[in-house]
Amino acid sequence: MPPRLGLILAANRVYAAFQAAVARMDKSLNPRDTIWRLQNHVFALSDLVYLIHIVNSAFWLVIMRVPGFPLKLFIPVLHIGLLLVPFTSQFFLPALPITTYLITFYSSQFIPNNRRPSIYVSVLPTLESVLFGANISDLLTRYTHPILDVIAWLPYGVGHFTVPFIVAIFLWLFRPKQALHLWGRAFGWMNFVGVVTQIIFPCAAPWYEVIFGLTPAEYSMKGSPGGLLRIDNLLHSHGYTIAFSNSPVVFGAFPSLHSACATMEALFLAHFFPQVAPFAWGYAAVLYWATMYLTHHYLIDVVGGSCLAIAFFYFFLPDDLKGPFATASPTGVLANGSAHYNGHGNGRSKYEIYDIEEPHLDGDGLSYELSSDAGSDEEDTGIAYRSPGMNGGSWDPPNSAMPLIGPGAKQARRTHKHTASIASLIRADDRVEDGWSPIGNGTFVFPPTPTRSERDVR
Repeated sequence: MPPRLGLILAANRVYAAFQAAVARMDKSLNPRDTIWRLQNHVFALSDLVYLIHIVNSAFWLVIMRVPGFPLKLFIPVLHIGLLLVPFTSQFFLPALPITTYLITFYSSQFIPNNRRPSIYVSVLPTLESVLFGANISDLLTRYTHPILDVIAWLPYGVGHFTVPFIVAIFLWLFRPKQALHLWGRAFGWMNFVGVVTQIIFPCAAPWYEVIFGLTPAEYSMKGSPGGLLRIDNLLHSHGYTIAFSNSPVVFGAFPSLHSACATMEALFLAHFFPQVAPFAWGYAAVLYWATMYLTHHYLIDVVGGSCLAIAFFYFFLPDDLKGPFATASPTGVLANGSAHYNGHGNGRSKYEIYDIEEPHLDGDGLSYELSSDAGSDEEDTGIAYRSPGMNGGSWDPPNSAMPLIGPGAKQARRTHKHTASIASLIRADDRVEDGWSPIGNGTFVFPPTPTRSERDVR
């Protein structure tokens, strides 16, 4: 296939998926719809997680100094408004863990210095030397080159801020909404726990060792762009210098959230889009190297961030999104064409759910084989197929039932419990003469009443 034609087909597929995704969206702008859903919601123990969001946000809003009061009150008002409107809540409600992480990351800079723990300067390089036999991150910075700078900059300085949105968009377009909600939970809580760890266990990055050695650090010190300073010089700008100098978390080397995010992105892409797994893990490997090459993290930080991502991915991954259900389309169709009911992944048909035999094609239409279990007792035998001459469990079906009995009638099979309503009416005209048929010549025939002499004779 020519490359141009392949690009056109890919673009058409993305456009068709976008149209379908927009059609599936809740387009209501009425907050009453959300309030009505909240009133009819059956609260469970898992809903206590929203209490964590409320308490965490309230705590950081209190200590937040920029913007000051009362401007900072617009943050919760705006967020509540986005959650009340159905059109926006379908995105912002699953993204609550991400917004919780963002407000924690930003507001942590306002924690009073006298309330912060001591900064660890030598712990990470010591651990790296002990665990890996050498200071690997220092060895990777011995040789630098502009080409290597650009290769490291693209995933670390660009991909880190854009790839999460790309993963979310592809999950929204091509996978059930449960996958997108899983992305919000796993990605958000992973970053939240990572930031909290950095606040509780502050550690200096390799750039600090390069500039200040192993001298004690203070919170009043500004952050450094490290190797990204060469990118600023290459682009004739000061963007990364300004960004890292004003970073809310200056001493947040462990764990590396850059490597954690790359690992989480690779896990999601490899799980839900297996065809791109080599590219996803290749991107993650380059970013692992970039974090150390740019003097922002030690190898122990990279390992810690990756372990954090793996733990949160498999902790939140439900059974409904494992196996073949991971590649199901948003409409619930699996890769092999079978149904993925309701997007919940039970994968069972209605015949399996109700424990009955599935019809199969026979000729031009559906054929249902009626059968009976030869080993069942009289109560389990359809009344239309009981013979007056049953001996020892064997029976001969009456002629009236023969048209309904297939060649496999005597095979043991799990099927419906048959009733006599239809079978007893077949060939009922032949039974009118016996005086008991319910449909004889369009009238109901009652059995003759015996006389007293006839009863005495009997």
